[in-house]
Amino acid sequence: MNQQTPSFVSHVDPYVYQTLQGITGAFVVVQTIRGSVSGKLKTVMPDHIVVESGGSPFYIRTQQIIWVIPKG
Repeated sequence: MNQQTPSFVSHVDPYVYQTLQGITGAFVVVQTIRGSVSGKLKTVMPDHIVVESGGSPFYIRTQQIIWVIPKG
């Protein structure tokens, strides 16, 4: 019997990753394919970001981001 092991594939955009790292801690508006989230950019990882909005963390896959606006 031939069993296949699932593999994880993630595309990393190094420019987006580096840019978002530079604004970690800032208040942002993030537009995704499902809508927008605004709050504090808490964490930036190669495959996702965490935006804290209303006291709750929103985990957003980097691939789903359309644009990000830092807010003063």
